[in-house]
Amino acid sequence: MNPADQVRRSLSELTDRQREEAMGRFAILRPFLEEGVLLARSAAEAAVPIRTARRWLARYQMDGLVGLPRPVRSDTGRRRMPTEMAELIEGMALCKSPPSVATIHRRLKGVAERKGWPMPSIRSVRSVASGLDPAMVTLAQDGAAACRDRFEMIHRHRAGKPNAVWQADHTELDILILDADGAAVRPWLTVVVDDHSRAVAGFTTFVGAPSALQTSLALRQAIWRKTDPAWQVCGIPDVLYVDHGSDFTSTHLEQVAADLRFALTSSTVARPQGRGKVERPFGTVNTELPADLPCRLEHGRPATPPALSLPELDAAIGAFVVGNYNARQHGEIGIFPRACWIAEGWLPRMPDRLEDLDELLVMVAQSRMIRRDGIRFQGLRYTDPTLAAYVGETVAIRYDPRDIAEIRVFHRDRFLCRAIDQEHAGQTVTLKDIQAARRARRRSLRGEINRRVSRVADFLPRHPGTAPTPKADPPARPRPKLRLYYEDG
Repeated sequence: MNPADQVRRSLSELTDRQREEAMGRFAILRPFLEEGVLLARSAAEAAVPIRTARRWLARYQMDGLVGLPRPVRSDTGRRRMPTEMAELIEGMALCKSPPSVATIHRRLKGVAERKGWPMPSIRSVRSVASGLDPAMVTLAQDGAAACRDRFEMIHRHRAGKPNAVWQADHTELDILILDADGAAVRPWLTVVVDDHSRAVAGFTTFVGAPSALQTSLALRQAIWRKTDPAWQVCGIPDVLYVDHGSDFTSTHLEQVAADLRFALTSSTVARPQGRGKVERPFGTVNTELPADLPCRLEHGRPATPPALSLPELDAAIGAFVVGNYNARQHGEIGIFPRACWIAEGWLPRMPDRLEDLDELLVMVAQSRMIRRDGIRFQGLRYTDPTLAAYVGETVAIRYDPRDIAEIRVFHRDRFLCRAIDQEHAGQTVTLKDIQAARRARRRSLRGEINRRVSRVADFLPRHPGTAPTPKADPPARPRPKLRLYYEDG
């Protein structure tokens, strides 16, 4: 390609290889251009033919440094190839499951013979296939979602002030802990992040699947004032930005948003890019914190036996958030998240009482009838003298799943009393404790049932089709020709 036919390019359009090639050729021309050394001498010392050196010099004088590298032809691999053959190669390379270059080359042989086309080399076939637009290849082979996530531009928005937008999401941590039964489990983390300052406003750790309760617990901590003076992030956001999970799209969270007067916004389905800011603390916690804790996961396997309980993990994450994540310079905003949230001083919008926030976020509402012996719920019986005047009435109860030893009773939207289960007064009884006790009771009953049923088979004949109870193999004896009943054996 002649320099006159070359499209004018800027230095920024050169590839790394072309820039390296341009600087290498300029180093040969430099003595002639800057020191007055004869071009023939510089070319001889570099073992470059003088005619080649003169051609480089002419290109440099015409186009500068950008004219020195060898230009890449737009028709590379297709110069001696019919257009129809090139399109055939591209079509096969864009299949959902593309064949290898060697397979494409083999399939071209029969087509080339029928059409009278010159047979290209395998190198030319590879050049045509690799010259396709990467976005086009991804769209054809992996679908629109993969193409969008890899090649489409995204808009990076940042809220204009603290508490204007919060983001919330869950992730599974790369660590194992011991649950209440002593079993090794992988915990989850829910985080609420302020969009403007990137500060972590609240979090919660838990085991089991994410739920609206975990979101509410993290949001409760994020909204209310912290006991640690170094963690000042609090208040009610203007907008809470979440994904489309059932734990975020629940009616409960919608009611919370309406009562606290903040907008609940969901990201586009299957478009996680908009939640990138909440992903950063997840990545930081998963990569930095487990290194200091026992039983981190390495390549999906535990490096050491688990030793932490859930409260201990919760305390470790809290110390990391306050003393590390919120207190060090953020790479994107160039300032500490904590200092960015405080700014020049301002007053966040706060709820009146923590009890009101608990009733709204944490307390789960149920309807129950007041019986003569109190209110029955989850296998427990709750009583209070105030309930005596409302026997037979339907009331609304609110309870904290973390401690159901006590419930709050409301009659026609008016608070009546706090009813207590007398058997667990002064104790913390969680809903999980009740469910675990139920499972243990069922296992015990099934064991008793199986033990007693097995005794029946020792004395009574089995019904036809009933599987025999496993017992020791009897001594071998000749098989009778006729089937005998159990009593005849």
